[in-house]
Order: sequence, then structure tokens, then C-alpha cells
Amino acid sequence: MTAPATMEALLVEALPDEPGWRFEPKWDGFRCLAHRKDGVVLLWSRSGKPLGRYFPEVVAMLAGLDGRDFLLDGELIVETLEGLSFDALSQRLHPAESRVRKLAAATPARLMAFDLLEEGGDDLRSLPFSERRTRLERFLRLHPAPGLSLSPQTKDRGHALGWLERTGGALDGVVAKRADQPYRAGERAMLKVKQHRTADCVVGGFRYDREGQQVASLLLGLYDASGLLNHVGFCSSFKAAERRAWTAELEPLIEPPGFTGDRPDTRSRWATERTAEWQPLRPVIVVELLYDQVTGGRFRHGTRLLRRRPDKDPRQCGCEQLDHPLTPVELGELLRSSSRTP
Repeated sequence: MTAPATMEALLVEALPDEPGWRFEPKWDGFRCLAHRKDGVVLLWSRSGKPLGRYFPEVVAMLAGLDGRDFLLDGELIVETLEGLSFDALSQRLHPAESRVRKLAAATPARLMAFDLLEEGGDDLRSLPFSERRTRLERFLRLHPAPGLSLSPQTKDRGHALGWLERTGGALDGVVAKRADQPYRAGERAMLKVKQHRTADCVVGGFRYDREGQQVASLLLGLYDASGLLNHVGFCSSFKAAERRAWTAELEPLIEPPGFTGDRPDTRSRWATERTAEWQPLRPVIVVELLYDQVTGGRFRHGTRLLRRRPDKDPRQCGCEQLDHPLTPVELGELLRSSSRTP
């Protein structure tokens, strides 16, 4: 069976402030479509890749539900003692079955459901979201199971903004959905506001573009407690004129070692020959960056340059800037009361 397409969200600066919208937490996990038909459960990622082999505990839980076949839209999350852990979730994508089984027992995943697209052979995608939500709430009430939760929802914009303010780094943001809207698969028909924070980082290196002529990205570093400069991410959102200016400024600063702790060429399953190529710099330039999420002490995504910080000493740029509370009271409340609708 071909994986169904998901409805996506458009990134905006602020949540809508008019009637008719519903707000939900944007969980920090893997988007997942869960389909059960004739007793067979399939899990798909947003991109249509199969996820079932990596999350056997979720497959078994969904296969054991009473009732009819279904198609759920939701988010796979992993909760640890420190809170939600995207790093622990990512480690579940392991090629060895023995390792998968061990991790399934040690760090079991939960499916946080936020939409019901099919039930008992009925396609619900043409229904307004408010009706699908009612059907989803009834479905989960009739079929309770450990590892299956209903994502909280509110009509109150202020309450939704409170989630962002009080959940530290644990949520990825807030999603807004029109109550009267059908499920528009393959379209960016929802809105999302993401968590954004700033950090002052040292430019410890850069990468050239494919032609090897101009700067393509700045490599960012932070000092740890032992005084080592660790690579923590990159910034690459530059216009052509800015790339030329950065190239002229940085080339005279090329000087090993650049990073004295974790380096950009540290091999991982995501590293390629291209990503291992970089130029070390004398650590003298400080920039302020805008970022969203941190995983394993690094920026998970590319950052956005806000400004230069010539007033700041590079040694003042410490890794502690990326420490965010992972177990705030509000997150625990969201997880414990996931069936309540404020």
C-alpha cells in the first residue's frame, strides 16, 4: 500500500487571532501515519518511509486495539526522565533488529494522535476538522491503550501561547487548524509557530560552495567547561553579496585547528564526503544566531544570522546557552492530561 500524504503546516510569525481556529502543541517527535487494515498495522513517516520495524511496540499496541480498522495521524514521541527526548527517538532508527528490540523496551515510544482520517472503512478527510476531532476523541475513549494518547487542544489563543512560554525546550511549537477545514493532504493548510531562541556563537570555520569560490556556510562553535571549542551547527542563509563579503573577510583568518573539541568532520551516519570538507578559522568572530531546537548539544537545524557581536569576547560564548529546561511543570501537565480540552 502506498503511504497517504499528510497535511502540512506553514510557518508563520504569530498565531491567528480570530474565531474559528483550534490550537495544539507541536510535539518534538516524528510525524506518523498509523494505518490498520485487516489486522495489519503499517506506520509511515511524513516522507512516506515505513517506520513499523523501528517501533514494534507501537505496532503491537495498535494491532491489539478492539474495534474496526483506522488511519490515525499523529506524532511518535519518546519520554525519558529528562522529558521528551528527540535524541532518544532518533536512536530508535537502528538497522539491527536486536538493537531495535532492546531500545523498544528501554525507551518505548508513544503515539500522540491529533487526527482521525479513516474509521471502519469510512474516509473522514472531507469532514470539517471539528467533526474529525470529535470522532478521534470518541475513538480513543472507546479504545484506551498504553502508548496511545490524544493531543491536547484549545480554542484559546492565550492558552496556546502559554504552552510556548512554560514548556522550555520540550515543545517544537504550536499548530493552528481551522475548525471548518477538511483534511487537505499534501498542502500546507495548517499554520505553525515554532520555538525560537538566540545564542552567541564563535565562527570556528566555514565551508566553500561547490565551486570552491565563495563561503556557503558558517560553522558555529561554543566553548565547553574545559575550554574546548565544539562545533554546534551552521548558518547558510546568505545573499550573493553577503557571501562575497564573508569570503573576503574569512579567508585571511584561515588557521588550524579551528575547533578544538567536537569537529564538523566527525563521522556519523549522516556525514558525507562533502560535509567533511571545511576550512578552520582563528576564533575571533562572534555572531548572534536564531535557532529552534537542540539535540545532543547541537542545533538540530540550520540557524539564522541576526547580527554581529564585536562587543563580545569569543570566550564568553559557552555551551550553557543551549541548556533549556526539559521537564517544566506545563509539559508534565500536557502529557498527563492529554485527553482534556481547555
